[in-house]
Amino acid sequence: MAFLPRQPLRPSHFLRLRQVVHRQVSSARYLSVPAPPLGNSNSETNLGKEQGTQARSKTTHFGFKDVPEYEKEDLVREVFSSVAKSYDVMNDFMSFGIHRLWKDHFVAKLDPGRRPGGEPLSILDVAGGTGDIAFRMLDWASDIHNDHQSKVLVVDINDDMLKEGHKRSLTTRYGDGSRIEFKVQNAELLDAVPDNSQDLYTVAFGIRNFTNIPAALRAAHRILKPGGVFACLEFSKVNVGILDMIYQQYSFNIIPLMGQLVAADRDSYQYLVESIARFPSQKEFAGMIKDAGFEISGDGYEDLTFGVAAIHTGVKV
Repeated sequence: MAFLPRQPLRPSHFLRLRQVVHRQVSSARYLSVPAPPLGNSNSETNLGKEQGTQARSKTTHFGFKDVPEYEKEDLVREVFSSVAKSYDVMNDFMSFGIHRLWKDHFVAKLDPGRRPGGEPLSILDVAGGTGDIAFRMLDWASDIHNDHQSKVLVVDINDDMLKEGHKRSLTTRYGDGSRIEFKVQNAELLDAVPDNSQDLYTVAFGIRNFTNIPAALRAAHRILKPGGVFACLEFSKVNVGILDMIYQQYSFNIIPLMGQLVAADRDSYQYLVESIARFPSQKEFAGMIKDAGFEISGDGYEDLTFGVAAIHTGVKV
């Protein structure tokens, strides 16, 4: 069975990705909604209460369950606090260990690193708590491009994941913290990241856990520089019928059992396989990326291992 694309790995260089521009996106899409006038009338108070009630009544999915939107963030945080120390083992179970090859291919495809005469890159790795992608990108920049200045900011909503990543960083050549930083952030807000400040935004196996994916995509668009690249690696939809049947049986019958046996945590692993099933198809997610204002080339995604995972890219124009 081929675990990576059938064609030889041919990195789509980071600079080439930045040059993919087909049309200018209307700036009207990003106009701010005017704030209501100040006041303290009864009608305004009642309106505020009504809006608060509506906000609390909105629901989203947590695996196969429907939960109030305001609860999902805490529920996801609890899941990843539970699995933080066994995160790589979890991904090994969920991908047959192939996630390591996918991540290597993901970074090679992006080809991050300072070019001769260019500026160091500012890279934002979202939901990247353990640093798995961040370390790979810094290694690639250093070893392939002799770039020892580009930096990665790793953000995650879960402090336990970030602590694990920081602990791992101390055992690497980036242990002094000069090229990697870890910070708690909500991906839908990124309120500590300035507008137009990042060259590259990456998120690997994390975006399916966000409460409001369109809001997170808009935040990604806001913080990227013009020409900046959005790149997402995520579990997706298997595109071969018989393999999909086998994969679904494995996911729902074996992975939660392994979670119980290995980590004494069946529920977290059950949620994780359900979250994969609920994530949009490759075409649907590519459409969401376009709706957020990104320019995509071709289909906008590359299937890995028959669609078990996919890489999505978009460019801010």
